[in-house]
Amino acid sequence: MQFARRRRITALLAGLLVLLGSGALAACGGEDESGSGGALRVGYQRFGGLSLVKARDAASGAKWSLFESGPALTEALKAGSIDIGQTGEAPPIFAAAGRIDFKIIATSAPVPKGEAVLVKEAKGFRSFKDLRGRTIGLNKGSNVHWLLVRLLEANGMTIDDVKVRYLKPAEGRPAFDNDQIDAWVIWDPYFALAERPGVKILADASGLANNREYVLVSPEALEKRPDQIKKFLQSYRQVTDWGIANPAERAKILAPELKMEPSPTERALARSAQPLAPVDGAIGAELQKIADGFTALELIPGKVDIAGRVDGRYADILK
Repeated sequence: MQFARRRRITALLAGLLVLLGSGALAACGGEDESGSGGALRVGYQRFGGLSLVKARDAASGAKWSLFESGPALTEALKAGSIDIGQTGEAPPIFAAAGRIDFKIIATSAPVPKGEAVLVKEAKGFRSFKDLRGRTIGLNKGSNVHWLLVRLLEANGMTIDDVKVRYLKPAEGRPAFDNDQIDAWVIWDPYFALAERPGVKILADASGLANNREYVLVSPEALEKRPDQIKKFLQSYRQVTDWGIANPAERAKILAPELKMEPSPTERALARSAQPLAPVDGAIGAELQKIADGFTALELIPGKVDIAGRVDGRYADILK
């Protein structure tokens, strides 16, 4: 059993590291503008804090690239096609394990209710323990990967007690709708879009994971474009604060950007939109605990120093 488990984990890890190292998204940022001049090339995910910055055109001259998930965004960082981007808590760790070079320069307040395990009410699951032996779908290397680890620990279970299918969000939704998986671990806005009569939230990250957003930047951009990055973070903070203070207008602006109806947009934003925050030693320690947890489960090869990637040089403008 232990040998089979290790062989399966090794195969999954190998696939992830190939993904992170492939450079398949090298073209999505356009021509190389990574020097001190030119537009700041920003990678964002649909719905994250940067979506509002883009929707309000608050970062003048920025060049935007959309990614479906954090692992895809960190791949673009490695390829050199973006300078800065935003992900959840697990992608930076898997990226560091894949030897992608970056620094973490900002985070957000915790967003524990912004990710959850969804099940069909008709299946009769009452708690996460009821998923023993069942098939769970999630995006490999994303924030929900850590949530699964924490849920297994909290319920006295191991990865061998469930069947995991690694599915991108666009694959996970039809698999969930068509009962090809028993549960889907997913984040907003895909979470909000999947909520409907007959769908139940079995568990969210409350008390288990902070599910913060993290802002990653390439060392080259950090060295050559410090003022651009500073100005960008200031705009990011101001726009985020405005959105929190004006939730109705925020939802109205974001709904067309997200290609969502107003109702799920408002629901997702109400639980998931949090202010930008500085990074410090405590944030580094929080991330290191997650990394060490992945190492212990042999999901990444050896110890990863993710705390050493935290760079607080912009902390003063984010307090």
